[in-house]
This record gives sequence, C-alpha cells and structure tokens, in this order.
Amino acid sequence: MSITNLIRLNNLRGDLFGGVTAAIVSLPLALAFGVASGIGPLGGLYGAVCVGFFAALFGGTPTLISEPTGPMTVVMTAIVAGLTASNPENGLAMAFTVVMLAGVFQIIFGFFKLGKYITLMPYSVISGFMSGIGVILIILQIAPFLGQAAPKGGVMGTVLALPQLLANINPPEAILGATTLAIIFLMPKKLKRLVPPQLIALIVGTVISLTVFQGADIRRIGEIPVGLPPLQLPTFTPGQLTTMFVDGVMLGMLGCIDTLLTAVVADSLTRTEHNSNKELIGQGIGNIMSGLCGGLPGAGATMGTVVNIQTGATTALSGLTRAIVLLVVVLGAARLTQPIPMAVLAGIALKVGIDILDWSFLKRSHKVSLKGALIMYGVLLLTVFVDLIVAVGVGVFIANILTIQQLSEVRAADVKLISDMDDDARLTSEQKQLLDKGQGRVLLFCLSGPMIFGLSKVIAREHNAMKEADALVVDLTQVPAMGVTASLAIENVIRDAHDKGLLIYIVGASSKVQKRLQKLGLFDLIHPDQIMDDRTEALQKAVEKTHDKKSALQS
Repeated sequence: MSITNLIRLNNLRGDLFGGVTAAIVSLPLALAFGVASGIGPLGGLYGAVCVGFFAALFGGTPTLISEPTGPMTVVMTAIVAGLTASNPENGLAMAFTVVMLAGVFQIIFGFFKLGKYITLMPYSVISGFMSGIGVILIILQIAPFLGQAAPKGGVMGTVLALPQLLANINPPEAILGATTLAIIFLMPKKLKRLVPPQLIALIVGTVISLTVFQGADIRRIGEIPVGLPPLQLPTFTPGQLTTMFVDGVMLGMLGCIDTLLTAVVADSLTRTEHNSNKELIGQGIGNIMSGLCGGLPGAGATMGTVVNIQTGATTALSGLTRAIVLLVVVLGAARLTQPIPMAVLAGIALKVGIDILDWSFLKRSHKVSLKGALIMYGVLLLTVFVDLIVAVGVGVFIANILTIQQLSEVRAADVKLISDMDDDARLTSEQKQLLDKGQGRVLLFCLSGPMIFGLSKVIAREHNAMKEADALVVDLTQVPAMGVTASLAIENVIRDAHDKGLLIYIVGASSKVQKRLQKLGLFDLIHPDQIMDDRTEALQKAVEKTHDKKSALQS
C-alpha cells in the first residue's frame, strides 16, 4: 500500500480524530474480551494493537477497524480451555500458535483469491451461527457478572451450575454488573455520539467500586505488566497437532467471515468497494503478529468501523492511529486499569453478546421461511451445545440441498422430450410442422439452463418416457454448462438411443459443453455432420433421413 493511500493531508484531521475515537471505543472491549477469553486483559490489548495496526497497513478496506471481536473471543476461549486442559504446561503457547495458524490460513485464502467465496453462505446459516456465538458469550459472562469464578466445562458447565451461581451471588459485584448494563442500555443517544457508553460504564463502575463498595471483596483486573510483550514462539505437540490445525482453520474462516461482512458495511457507509483478497492478507498478517505477541485473534469490528467512519475517517491512517493510541495506553497507562472490577468487564462483554444476536431475523424468520427458520435455529443450537464447525457444516449442507431441490423443481420445466403430438411454446411454427411430418418418429429433447446434478432425475424421467423412434435431436443451445451428474444422465440418453439404432443430432452445444461430451466419448457415436448449430436444420435432416429410411423399407 502506498503512502498516499494511507495519508491524505486534505483529511488528516478526520483520520486522526476517527482513530482516537475508535481507540476510546476499543479500550473497554479489548479489556473485556481479554478477561473473557482466559488470556487476560493484556492479551486483549495486544490483540487490538497488533491486528488493528497490521490489518490497516496491509488490508484492502481503508476505513475498517480490526480488533478482537465477540465471535473470535468465543472461539478463542474454547481453544484456550481445550489446549490448557490437555497440556497445562504448553497449552497457552499452543493457543497463540493457533492464532498464528489462523493468520497463515487467512493469507492463503487471500493469495488464492478465495475472498469472494468466503461469505457465500445462506443467511439462515450465518444468522444462526452468529446468534449462537452471542448466546455462548452471554452464558460465559453469567458467572463473573454475578461475582464468581467461571465454572469448569464452558457453556454446559455454566448452564449446569446456574442454580449454584444464583444461590451464591456476590451482591456488590452483581450491582456493578447491573449498573454497567444499565448505563450502556439507557445512555441517551445524543451522549452516545459524544462518548462511548462502554467507556462511561467502565469509569463509573470503577469509581463506584472504589467508593461505595470500598471495603467489599471485589475481584479486579489487578496488575498489568508494563512494557513490550515477550514473543510467543510457535509451539506444537504431536498429540495436539490435528486439533491445532482444525482450530486454526476454524478461527481463520470465522475471522474471514466476520471481517468481510464488516467490510460490506464499511462499503455501504463510504460508497466505496473493498478489496476482499487484500483484506484477508492484511488480517492474516495482523493475526500472525498478534499470536507472536500473545494477543487475542481479531477481525473487522462493526462498532469500531462505524464510529471511525462517522467521525470523519477516510483512509487507513485512522486504523494506524487507533493502534498507536492503544499501544501508548499499554506502555504508559496500563496501571490505571488495575482497579477495574471484573463484573464491569463482564457487563460490557454481556452487552456485546446481546448485540451479536440477530434479533431482526430471530423475530421474523418463521414468517419469511419455515425451512430457513428451522435451519437457523438448528445451527444456533448446534453452535451453542455441540461444535462450531459441525454447526456450520450441517447448516450449509442442509441449506444447499434444499436450494438445489428448489432450483431443480424450477428448472425441471426446461427439460422436455417433444414429439409431434406436443404443442410446445418454445418451438417455431416451422419446427412444429417438421415434427408433424416426422409422424412421431423424430423426437426433440430440449434442455435449457445450467444442468446441475439435481436435474439428473428429471432427465432420467424424460428418458424413460422415450417411445420408439427413428431420430433424436438433442438441443443444447441454451445450456451454458453441465455438471458431472447431469452429463452422465445425458450420456445415458444418447447411448441408449444409439443402441436402439436412432439417428442422433446434437444441436447448439457450446465449446465448453462439447468438451464435456467429447470426454464422455459421445462424439465417437455421432458423425460430425450430425453436430449442428441450428435446431430447424437438424429437424429437417432428421425428417428427411426418417422418410428415406421408411421409403427404403417399403421398397
């Protein structure tokens, strides 16, 4: 990226102001996500600094703000818990290695220009997945919100421990958590435009804890080391290699989806177009650096991006400014964060979980599509109680199968076997007359549109309905492409006709379709003169040959 794309002097003030404002928004969220993940507040801060700086420097969306997000934090929490449980000594280092792996996979996705395919998922799956992550984040914050340590077992452990958590509420911390939520929810919109409600909640909650609850037993962030972080070198163990690889792919894919969806939001606000593949490379570099510095993984953050744009940012200088401001906080003002109560951070993270829930689609999904609603709720439940990869895999599979079924039903009308007794609107009067002259001995097999595998059953059905004849004209004029399954079904039609001694004419096949038929060996059965471009001409030849054959038999 050239320096002119990073810095434009005519908007220097807007970019600097946008970056500073985004840093103020990011600070409480970075602390909250760091604590929620189990890495600690410093991990959240270094994730915000590293991902934010390098994604802005090398990314393809100038106004995008990248930092630890709710979805990435939820996945990282599970990764940290799983790896530290299986390997207490090296588990955390291995978790940071997974962050680096995620970055490597993102760079690979961007290098091979897969950005445009990443978000090609049904909305019902994305909605269920994101809402499920929101539910997980909410559940995981219940224990710290009520003033207690998180129970073992993640989501299920927290759900099973709910009665015990409710019975042992720490009143001062619960009040602080509730106050935090109240401030964020009830803060007037005019005031929200001036200062982030999360920052106000952080300051007010901390002040109340130091004054009103001065003598109470309140869990706080505690001391944060000042200075640059020690480098986390990649750490692997043979027993966890497969798990780390799968976790890296999952984290990288989620980061891609999260980022590119936010980039679309940025495009709509700035009326520009982002470079998705370049953005993935930038995100990958950012996550590699974050893993090396012991930080959380990050992605494009909608809240920070919107604030950045609304405060006047137009170039990547805003993202660089934000990262530098946060780095100054880490190096010089980290001690100021020591008294922040854990319950306040839990309240901030809990609000993020509530915001991640796709309330709009949850309310009306059953009205829009019952099947879509079932897929969405199924993915949501699988995400929360089973596994993130399983949830997305099952959701995409079912949604694609249903889509293919619908497309096949719509396209079924474009696969038809026509004889002299049919009155098909797609035929000209001359073509109808030619079929009438054929007296049922000439069959026209019309296909139209992309031949996806869902149409193979329709092709087979028309094939089975084929009566005795002398000639078969296969019209592929309006077929731009053929899938393997549909190609094999068409091959069965042509080979069966050849075995029965029918004259076969192929009409209008594009070069791409001809290559497919040639690879199937069908052109070995058909004379080159019977591969034609015009349907009418093919019907004329078929009728003439049929009459010649009939005359020869009579004589």
